[in-house]
Amino acid sequence: MRPLRYSINVTLDGCCHHEAGIPPDEESMRYWTAQMQRAGALLFGRVTYQMMESAWRRPATGPWPDWMDEWEIPFAETIDRARKYVVSSTLGAVDWNAELVRGDLEQVVRQLKEEPGEGLFVGGVTLPRALADLGLIDEYEFLVQPVLAGHGPTLLAGLRERVRLELVDRQEFRSGAVALRYRPAPATV
Repeated sequence: MRPLRYSINVTLDGCCHHEAGIPPDEESMRYWTAQMQRAGALLFGRVTYQMMESAWRRPATGPWPDWMDEWEIPFAETIDRARKYVVSSTLGAVDWNAELVRGDLEQVVRQLKEEPGEGLFVGGVTLPRALADLGLIDEYEFLVQPVLAGHGPTLLAGLRERVRLELVDRQEFRSGAVALRYRPAPATV
């Protein structure tokens, strides 16, 4: 069974709005590129899918936009070609190497996890909370930014039950950010 990893940038006070942290730098983009390369597929809700598509889809004209630094292109190429599943009840269709998935979320995600291949990565805010409530997330990966946002959507807000985690990996960045990877801790008797 392929694992499902929730990966997201988050500030020290738990804000996970994409503009709340420090802007990406070369080191963090290399890190996220390597993580995306390990993904067999990406799982997005509608909002995250549309946001990522607007930023990272290769333009129909071919070249990447002028705003993109050279060191962002490997990430853009990786996410652009990645297989994507989009959970949405409001979108009529998707493209960008994506498939629209509907129906019972737990059943759909369990089926995706049972397919052969590398792990699944999920990003965003709302969908990961629902998946955590269902106990479907196998790893949590947070790139913690050295910023206090003071506002914005917070990490897993509204989670029904507490989830105990154990640290399995840690990586520090020159910017002061820290990548932390956790797995749910085994239940204690």
